[in-house]
Amino acid sequence: MSGTIPSIPAARPVIGTAEIEAAVRVLRSGRVVQGPEVAAFEEEFSDLVDGRACIAVNSGTSALQLSLMALGIGPGDEVVVPSFSFAATANAVRLVGAEPVFADIDPRTYCLDPVAAASVIGPRTAALMPVHLYGHPAAMDRLTRLAERHGLAVLEDACQAHGAALGARPVGTFGLAGCFSFYPTKNMHALEGGMITTGDPQLARILRLLRNQGMEQRYANEIVGANMRMTDVAAAIGREQLKQLPAWTERRRANAKVLDSLIHGLPVPHVADGARHVYHQYTVRIPDGRRDAVQQELEQKGIGSAVYYPTPIHRLTPYLDPGRPPLPETDRAAAEVLSLPIHPTLGQTELERIARDVSIAGGAR
Repeated sequence: MSGTIPSIPAARPVIGTAEIEAAVRVLRSGRVVQGPEVAAFEEEFSDLVDGRACIAVNSGTSALQLSLMALGIGPGDEVVVPSFSFAATANAVRLVGAEPVFADIDPRTYCLDPVAAASVIGPRTAALMPVHLYGHPAAMDRLTRLAERHGLAVLEDACQAHGAALGARPVGTFGLAGCFSFYPTKNMHALEGGMITTGDPQLARILRLLRNQGMEQRYANEIVGANMRMTDVAAAIGREQLKQLPAWTERRRANAKVLDSLIHGLPVPHVADGARHVYHQYTVRIPDGRRDAVQQELEQKGIGSAVYYPTPIHRLTPYLDPGRPPLPETDRAAAEVLSLPIHPTLGQTELERIARDVSIAGGAR
C-alpha cells in the first residue's frame, strides 16, 4: 500500500450536511463577513472559556499576532516560547518585531517546562507563550506564578486544545489572552479561522479594533489595524462544529483509553495530575532511531501517522543561532514522536488494528 492513501488516515476532518447547509444559508443571506454569524459564534464559544470575551479572527496565527500587538509587545521585547511547536508560535512573535527565546519542554507532556522557561528570562523578556501541545494543557499554575514574579504577560497558544483544562479551569482562561485555531485538522474547525479569549474588557476592545483596520465604526479609524476578520461562512461552520465538540472530545478521550490499554512495548501519552487532555494528537515515542522505519511500516499496513514536529523551530532556517544553548528534550522528542490516528470517526476494530500494528512495529527489538 506504500504510496497510496492509508485506509486509516492520520486525520479525518468532518464536513457534514449541517456545515454545508450553514455555509449555504450564509451565502444566500448576503451577510458574509464579520456579521451576525461571527457575533453568535463568539458568544457561543465563550461558554467554553468560562464566559470570557471572544474575538473571532481569520486564523490561529492571526490570533497570536494580534494578541501580541494588543499587549504592546514589539521591537526590543523577547517572548519565551517552546521550540517544540508549529512555526506559527515563533512566527507571530517575529511578525510584531519581537524576538522569540526558546526554552526546553517537559518530556512527559511536550509542553513548556517552567524551570527551563525561568532559566531564559532576561531584562528584555515581556511575555511567556506556553503551547498546550497535542491537546494537553501546559503547567499553567507554575507558569503563571513565574510570570507574576517577573512581571510578565502570559499569552496561551491553545490552538490545539479546545476544551482542555487544568482542574476545573479551561485553557484560554489563565493568561491575559488565549488563542485557538479552527484549521480543518483541529478538534473542531471552521475551514479556517481563529479565536482570541480574554478576561480584560479593554484588551478585548483593542483586539476588535486591530482585526478590523483599527475601527469600530466604519471609516472612524481609531488606531492602526489590520484586516484579520472572520467570514460569516467560517463562523457558521464553526458554530455547527462547536455543537459537536463535546461529543467528539469524549470520543477522542475514549479512543485514547482504548489505545492506552492495547499498545504494548511503547510509552503512551502521559496525562499530568489534574489535566484534561483532549487528544488533538495521540503521540507515542519510538526510541533508538527507529521512528521513521516504524512509520513506514505502518504506512505499508494502511495506517496513517504523522510527526509533529520533525524539525524544532530553533532548527528552522529563520531561527538558526549557533550560540543558542542546547534544547536536549526538544531535540529528543523531535527524533522520537509519532502521532497515531485518534479522530472521533474511528471504530473499535480500527483502534485494535492501530494498537496491534504499532505494538508489533515499534515494540522493543
